[in-house]
Amino acid sequence: MRCPKCGANNDKVIDSRCVKDDSGVRRRRECLECGNRFTTIESIIPEELKVIKRSGEREDYDRDKLRRGIANACYKRSIASEDIDAMVDDITRSLLRDFDREVDSAEIGERVMAALRDADQVAYVRFASVYRKFQAVKDFIHEIKGLKK
Repeated sequence: MRCPKCGANNDKVIDSRCVKDDSGVRRRRECLECGNRFTTIESIIPEELKVIKRSGEREDYDRDKLRRGIANACYKRSIASEDIDAMVDDITRSLLRDFDREVDSAEIGERVMAALRDADQVAYVRFASVYRKFQAVKDFIHEIKGLKK
C-alpha cells in the first residue's frame, strides 16, 4: 500500500476491524518512511456482473449508479443516508446471490421499487415515474392506486 503523503510502499498495519456487516476490513496503517498514519478499507470485489439494458446493450453493474438513482428518488424525504446505503447493500447482495453473470435492468428496477415501496411511498412514485417512463397524470394516478392495494 502506498503512503498518500510520501508515496513510499513500506507500511505496517496498526489496527484491523470488520466493517459493513463483516463484508470488509478497515485497516489503520503507519508509513515506516515518514510516520504518516492512514486508513484503508479492504472488501471483496464481486464477480463482474453485467447489466442488460433495455436496448440490449451490456454494461458493468455500477453500485454507485444504483445509489444515485435511489438517492434522487429520496431527495428531500425523511430517509437517512444510512437507510439508502442499506437498500443498496441489500439489492446488491440479492443480485449477486441470484445471478451469476448477467441481470436485466428491469430486474434491478423491480427490486429498487420493492425496496422504496416499503421505505417511502413518495420516493417509490418518483422512482416509478422515471423507471416506467410516465407520460401523463393518469400514469401517476394508476401507480398511486396500486399502492393502496
